Amino acid sequence: MAATAAATFSIASVASCGIQGSKPKSYGMRLNSVNYLKSFSGLKAESSVRFESETSFVGKESSAALRASFAPRAEKQTQNFENRLQPQASTFKVALLGAAGGIGQPLALLIKMSPLVSALHLYDIANVKGVAADLSHCNTPSQVLDFTGQAELANSLKGVDVVVIPAGVPRKPGMTRDDLFNINASIVKTLVEAVADNCPDAFIHIISNPVNSTVPIAAEILKQKGVYNPKKLFGVTTLDVVRANTFVAEKKNLRLIDVDVPVVGGHAGITILPLLSKTRPSVSFTNEEVEQLTVRIQNAGTEVVEAKAGAGSATLSMAYAAARFVESSLRALDGDADVYECSFVQSELTELPFFASRIKLGKNGVEAIISADLQGLTDYEAKALEALKPELKASIEKGVAFAQKQAATASV
Repeated sequence: MAATAAATFSIASVASCGIQGSKPKSYGMRLNSVNYLKSFSGLKAESSVRFESETSFVGKESSAALRASFAPRAEKQTQNFENRLQPQASTFKVALLGAAGGIGQPLALLIKMSPLVSALHLYDIANVKGVAADLSHCNTPSQVLDFTGQAELANSLKGVDVVVIPAGVPRKPGMTRDDLFNINASIVKTLVEAVADNCPDAFIHIISNPVNSTVPIAAEILKQKGVYNPKKLFGVTTLDVVRANTFVAEKKNLRLIDVDVPVVGGHAGITILPLLSKTRPSVSFTNEEVEQLTVRIQNAGTEVVEAKAGAGSATLSMAYAAARFVESSLRALDGDADVYECSFVQSELTELPFFASRIKLGKNGVEAIISADLQGLTDYEAKALEALKPELKASIEKGVAFAQKQAATASV
């Protein structure tokens, strides 16, 4: 299918970059032209490329399995396929706040690789000029601009379509995500205020931990500024899905590319609930396997922190997962009608105001929250869901209280 060469990269391109985990067969991203693809050597892209799926460049192929659970849309998919073959210019601007950090640097590299990005704005309080200079040497089409310090924060956000916030301090051995709260809560508050003032219509991706609290903080700040749109505020929990897919594939000797495990709840400890009964492809687990896998997925961040022995936290896998979510957002903004991810968003699935679950992404943000995953849970999952709610509720309320206290103090 030579005509499809303008549409996607093959898995060989991904493999050549060393991207591990759930390897996609193709990028599923629109490029400027066939000629551009043939000359695009940043990823060692082949001149003849197969059109094999619609997944994101660091995403998973399981979107096909997900679509199978919905009503057939063959006619719409045919139209989407035809649309994909029409070369379109990349016009999206992404701002990365905290670009010089342990997550920010590898995440910036992965975002720079996307042909859907025309400009990448890198912001940090220090050391960002070197990161930008380094990235600017990569022969991918996006322009890289650096912004340093509070005085340049506003300019870093002008005209931006997607804002990604990994800024903050990382976890160290013995620290919980709540230990990070006082420092990271203030950082997120300051950055989201700037977003509200300079690009209120942008998608906002919150990575800074504890996500269970920082997303509610961001929501409150946006409300105070009068620009809150719940459809465009996302807590990035993709790493939990990436880990669940990886661990299940290893346990059951499955191809990583095929595995999809929805993860719901929150993004810390027991609030992370992998729904193993909903794994695609369908696979059976013993009670012991369910418990072992669930605990490992919940504690995977600690596993990395301890393995690094004080030298850092899960920066590389977090960057990988965040890049996947960024790419999914860009695909949705670009008109892809079949983009699904799990994310911590404002939700009515439970009595909690925020909840992580599978969502459908569109040009305006969250198009739908998929409730099917919470139906027909096993007894283990149902009990775990009820058990996580008090902790998640407390974390949400902690974030809301912080933002409201800051607002009250500022008005005095």
